[in-house]
Amino acid sequence: MKKNILRMMAAILTLGGMTAMTACSDSDADDAGLSPQDKSIVILYENDVHCSITGYAQIAGWRDAINLADTAYAAAVSVGDFLQGSTIGAISKGQYVIDVMRHVGYDAIALGNHEFDYGIDRMTSLLQQLDAPVICANYYTTDAAAPCYAPYVMHQYGNRRVAFVGALTPETMLLERYAFYDSEGHQLADLRQDDFYELVQQAVSDARHAGADYVVLLSHVGEQTQSMGFDSHQLVTHISGIDVVLDGHTHSVIEAETVTDAAGKPVVVTQTGTQFANIGKLLITADGHISVSLTPTSDVPYESSAVTAAIDAVNSLVDEQTRQAVGITDFPLVVSENGEWVVRSSETNMGDLVTDALRHVMQADIALVNGGGIRNDIAAGTITYADIVSVLPFFNPLLKIRATGEEIISTLRQCCANTPESDGDFPQCSGIRFTIHTHSHTIDHVQIQLPDGTYADIDPDATYTVALTDYCHHGGGFHDALINCSIIPTDSTVYDDAQALSEYIAQALGGTIPQRYSAPQGRITILDD
Repeated sequence: MKKNILRMMAAILTLGGMTAMTACSDSDADDAGLSPQDKSIVILYENDVHCSITGYAQIAGWRDAINLADTAYAAAVSVGDFLQGSTIGAISKGQYVIDVMRHVGYDAIALGNHEFDYGIDRMTSLLQQLDAPVICANYYTTDAAAPCYAPYVMHQYGNRRVAFVGALTPETMLLERYAFYDSEGHQLADLRQDDFYELVQQAVSDARHAGADYVVLLSHVGEQTQSMGFDSHQLVTHISGIDVVLDGHTHSVIEAETVTDAAGKPVVVTQTGTQFANIGKLLITADGHISVSLTPTSDVPYESSAVTAAIDAVNSLVDEQTRQAVGITDFPLVVSENGEWVVRSSETNMGDLVTDALRHVMQADIALVNGGGIRNDIAAGTITYADIVSVLPFFNPLLKIRATGEEIISTLRQCCANTPESDGDFPQCSGIRFTIHTHSHTIDHVQIQLPDGTYADIDPDATYTVALTDYCHHGGGFHDALINCSIIPTDSTVYDDAQALSEYIAQALGGTIPQRYSAPQGRITILDD
């Protein structure tokens, strides 16, 4: 009877075309007719969850259901980018995500670039709360001899050892540059661009030397080659000794691609997409065969009651904090059209609203915000605080700086060089207008708005006050163009961009978005010449 039940349980766990199996005691395996040597290893994986916390109940529940089948060893791992991505992460600076993740029971967690969004100190504090090993072979504090986290973690499943090695794209030092430097420009940490491949190889070799039968690389590096020249395929070709790459960063949906490593061995690379679109399953059979598959999370019929309870508690807290109405709009405020980020290549009415808010609260001559920092549309109707946070989810602190006209022109020139291609550095603006010429990659007719609403040509030698986020000032956006500009002390009680937008709508606009924001206001002219 017991064997029949076990066979039935194994059968119902066939998802994505494979029978999933997981850990059991040796005595139970004997009852099932299996020895430890006969059991497979199942590793469930996810990447780039970005605060889509409901999926944590599914990945934990699936693993727990597989465990109940009692015919294999099982694990769950994360490939990074979990702290940021929605109101849940932003409103708590990652705490609510951690409150859910620590109930999952991960065997390994790799760092993603967005773990750095709230700063290194905040990230470190949050990760200390996880009852799971965090791994990264190439994250060092400046001048440190050893990495901040273990390069790999080893787990024994029956009589076999699996090592998980962590690797994070050095591109993070550009994408989240502000986190790697203090306010005076001193470097705090390093992702070791120059010896990235060597550090990952060393971790793999050390794991093999320590007795790993299999090495699984948790690679938050991605499928597209970045400005520093890194991608997951390049990483594989530069190292040897890994068996499979669980990838992340680029939100790609890749069930399995084969890349040849430095020793000529074929290595499978896989990625699940983003926001729990899929859960991946890595299967290592008793005879050593390795295969991977993806299953839509919506098709996983299991959930962990403990994780679900944690999710419900977090959702209740977020709902209580965000349901307050801030204002109303009779028309949509947009950053995207037909799935494209137009805020990253042209002026939008949302960009006008956000930059006006920053300029108003900081009492500056102009305001600049990188288009990549404005994240979501707001539909016509009531605007809640949740909507505000979805638009500006990073809670970036605000600064007022002093810049010359030439520095402002140089900033605009650099940030518009790729127009009309999408670029997260594309500047939304207030108090200034200009023209972009896409063929010559030049800008001209740069003018500053005067107190009476008229415009006059910018003076390259004059100085102006600029409202912006610390992300843009400290080099996370705008190509470092304003990093040397001096910060002006301010009496403003508004601390971050989300608060600025909320107060601007509720107070300066009286709770109603005026008609002038129904369309872009002509601050940025783009000519195809």
